[in-house]
Amino acid sequence: MLKSAALAAAGFAGVQLMSAHVETSKPVDYTQQIESWRAQRVERLKAPGGWLSLIGLHWLKDGANSVGSAKGNDIMLAKGPAKLGTITLKDGKATIALDAKAGATIDGKPAQAAELLDDSHETPTTVAFGSASFYMIDRNGKKALRVKDTEAATRTGFKGIDSFPIDPSWRVEAKFEEFKPAHSLEIPTVLGTVDKMTVPGKVTFTRDGKSYTLLPVLETTDAKDLWFIFADRTSGKETYGAARFLYADLPKDGKVTIDFNKAYNPPCAFTPYATCPLAPPENRLDLRVTAGEKKYAGGAH
Repeated sequence: MLKSAALAAAGFAGVQLMSAHVETSKPVDYTQQIESWRAQRVERLKAPGGWLSLIGLHWLKDGANSVGSAKGNDIMLAKGPAKLGTITLKDGKATIALDAKAGATIDGKPAQAAELLDDSHETPTTVAFGSASFYMIDRNGKKALRVKDTEAATRTGFKGIDSFPIDPSWRVEAKFEEFKPAHSLEIPTVLGTVDKMTVPGKVTFTRDGKSYTLLPVLETTDAKDLWFIFADRTSGKETYGAARFLYADLPKDGKVTIDFNKAYNPPCAFTPYATCPLAPPENRLDLRVTAGEKKYAGGAH
């Protein structure tokens, strides 16, 4: 379900698949297509393992890390057995030894110990207990536990997504100029780190007689689409302040279709436990993009 470490050493792994990227063919009725896309987006967000289920993000230290919901644990879980077990991190490799009374499973099976594969692998190791579970993520060599709960208040109390009215004029055809060789772009993150990502070229579009440029990045080395991380003059007001995301098909005949009606909020708009990229200065448009998702009404950050 999660993508490989090619996304800035797994810096943003899972952002696309767990959020909003839904493949659709060109519709006969444009409004109906966007409405369908939005419905699928919401269902993915509300899924038992979606972003709304996050209840914790805990960074591991080298050596032994005691894990459990009781006070005194190195990692205190918001939900779970008082003493779950111990995770040992050494030379970038993590192993877990479960407490015999924890009642937890590893990858769906009873087990006492295992190596924890992080999200740079196609299938990270999942430790489950009751309605909650966690797997390990890697962010620039640092390891953390991403904890989920199907009964999380953010999921059960989801308030839905507000969006601007569907406006076909925000589906624009942009000119694509390939970079030879490809450039790199520094992408800041909510963690305060900076990741370098590949920029295959730039896209230029016109709105109200003015020209605007965006730099798309490739999420993986074999990406089948372009990823735009952008902000605009609605950011922090009508829309989420850090950035919005948008995907577009790879260029064809020097053209890229950018549909701002599919601009959507990053996971960080819904939970403080995600690790999201921020819009780089190059992608801060001096333009009000009144299309796509608005600020989440249930967000507290």
